[in-house]
Amino acid sequence: LGETIAKNGDHLIYGGANLGLMGEIAKTVKANGGKVLGVLPRSLHERKLAFHEADELIITETMRERKEIMDQRADAFIALPGGFGTLEELIEIITLKQLNYHKKPVIILNVDGFYQKLYELFEVYFANKFANPDYENLYTFQTDVNGTFNYIDNYVVPPISNKWFY
Repeated sequence: LGETIAKNGDHLIYGGANLGLMGEIAKTVKANGGKVLGVLPRSLHERKLAFHEADELIITETMRERKEIMDQRADAFIALPGGFGTLEELIEIITLKQLNYHKKPVIILNVDGFYQKLYELFEVYFANKFANPDYENLYTFQTDVNGTFNYIDNYVVPPISNKWFY
């Protein structure tokens, strides 16, 4: 993912940490000549978790401020395998798209089936009519980097019903 971001001339905008999967992707983007923007809350910066090699590092006071900056500056959202914070951010960005706060592509990169149970949970929402069938257009599940960038490169804003119930 990091190599492709750099090769395509895209920029990585992420949570700004120097560890974990996203830290490795940030390092890979930089190693391949790409640009990296990190957005990190002060509390994590004080724990010395910042990726200081980022081209731009923004320190925020709160997580909400951090997410707002990333949301505004990003052209697309890609969720990689991660923990509760990743899941929370993914669900929030899907919900914001549902409410028409943005029209950007949302990709769930289902590496080695990591998000298979989430996919199944989403299907339960649709089957039980807790979600409008149009909302399947809010996101896509992809299994590899090529599929992810193909989706982004060919993205057309889908029609999303603003009808909550059907």
